[in-house]
Amino acid sequence: MRFSKLEVLSAMKETGMVPVFYHKDVEVAKQVLKACYAGGVRVFEFTNRGDFAQEVFAELVKYGAKECPEMILGIGSIVDAPTASLYIQLGANFIVGPLFNPDVAKVANRRLVPYAPGCGSVSEVGFAQEMGCDVCKVFPGDVLGAGFVKGLKAPMPWSNLMVTGGVKPEEANLKAWFDAGVTCVGMGSNLFPAEMIKTENWDGIRNLCAGAIAIIQKVKK
Repeated sequence: MRFSKLEVLSAMKETGMVPVFYHKDVEVAKQVLKACYAGGVRVFEFTNRGDFAQEVFAELVKYGAKECPEMILGIGSIVDAPTASLYIQLGANFIVGPLFNPDVAKVANRRLVPYAPGCGSVSEVGFAQEMGCDVCKVFPGDVLGAGFVKGLKAPMPWSNLMVTGGVKPEEANLKAWFDAGVTCVGMGSNLFPAEMIKTENWDGIRNLCAGAIAIIQKVKK
């Protein structure tokens, strides 16, 4: 592991944003990673979405270590322990999933790798915390809403929540989430418009990232 658990968690908290991205072409993924890094991003989630995603990820980790030395790379869309183990072996510094699977928590804890499982209820967040999950992903954010975060934080103020789904790089949207008490937000398609990827507008992506981080620093408590 290039980064310790504490380094990953503090980078999530400090920057307040984790871009979520997948592309089957490793060259596109490299350019996106570099653009995000130039825009101030320090925690990046590549998602395990397509065939041979692990091969793209392996190349991206090597590229990131050289070209973006402070970038913390993790893997998303993980639903089972064998896949988590595979990606830890390939250099994933954190694991994110759409659901909570205690078997994944065991694999991650054994190697002191942060695991942020997708949770859709207060009880799920509680169970995940019992299994050593320092950050829980509120998912799907657009369904649960900022009210869910605020409601959960009242009786469980120690909770570190990352919301994914329904997050936009706009002040009103980000302010609502951070006012509710999230630790950080995960952002996918809104940071990576299909048109920008298609036309290879890496400066545009860098500017979107920089703009979102600037808003987050302003609205964060």
